[in-house]
Amino acid sequence: MRIATSTFPRGREGEERSILTKQDKRSVYKQDEHPVFESLAMNRPSRLASPIVELRQYKLKPGQRETLIALFDREFIESQEAAGMTIIGQFRDLDRPDMFVWLRGFADMEARRKALTAFYDGPVWAEHRNAANPTMIDSDDVLLLKPAWPDAGFDLSKRERSTVSEGESKSAQPHLDGIVEISIHHLRPGMEAGSAERFQAEMVPQLTASGARLLGAFVSEHAENTFSRLPVRAGENVFIVVVGFGDAHANYRNDLGASPAWQAVRQTMQAASTKPAEMLRLTPSPRSLLR
Repeated sequence: MRIATSTFPRGREGEERSILTKQDKRSVYKQDEHPVFESLAMNRPSRLASPIVELRQYKLKPGQRETLIALFDREFIESQEAAGMTIIGQFRDLDRPDMFVWLRGFADMEARRKALTAFYDGPVWAEHRNAANPTMIDSDDVLLLKPAWPDAGFDLSKRERSTVSEGESKSAQPHLDGIVEISIHHLRPGMEAGSAERFQAEMVPQLTASGARLLGAFVSEHAENTFSRLPVRAGENVFIVVVGFGDAHANYRNDLGASPAWQAVRQTMQAASTKPAEMLRLTPSPRSLLR
């Protein structure tokens, strides 16, 4: 079901004055004209890791994914980060041609409330929401997450985001720019910590040996949703693993399939699960930090 206010909420009426200017096709914010953006941008979360992460899966209307990705990469990255959040990554789903998957992060739940309020009540969303919303059928598939162990969050400290013009140039010459695989394990209540501990101890070394890169591991964040205009999947108990590959995806799968340790962990996960795991095979958009 498509609900406009939950896709990207509508801004307040009357806030149509844009502070967005264009310079070499990059978004530049005149913070002296908008004190809210200035104060929030100064407290932007570190790129080392976001303690709170949203995993967002959008079902789009047929043929609309490239339209939304182009709009998102051009208008919704710098504008959201100026409001106080981190745009971690945005992806095409390789197995579902009408799915757009993206991740964003926050310093904490109160920072999330402030950042989302600033963006969705702000001028950039007001200007572009009528172009974004019609591409979507359902945007309510959202998981609220936190790192599964202290250093399991995304490390973005050495990542450089391409400029808008560079991203547009790459989009004009599409190619498979690596694979990011997200596995979502739906566990019975209370099983997240034990599953994460076993995965960290037994599977992380095997991932590395098989040529994969563990990008992050997360469990459900059960705090109350601090921005009710955007629903999240409440009551979920998940353990999520995010893995990156270059050309090693086939080797990784073959190696794990032959690994007794992996089979044992997989059986343990299945026994603790309430339903089969979801597996997302993704490729990043040109301006995604995570890849």
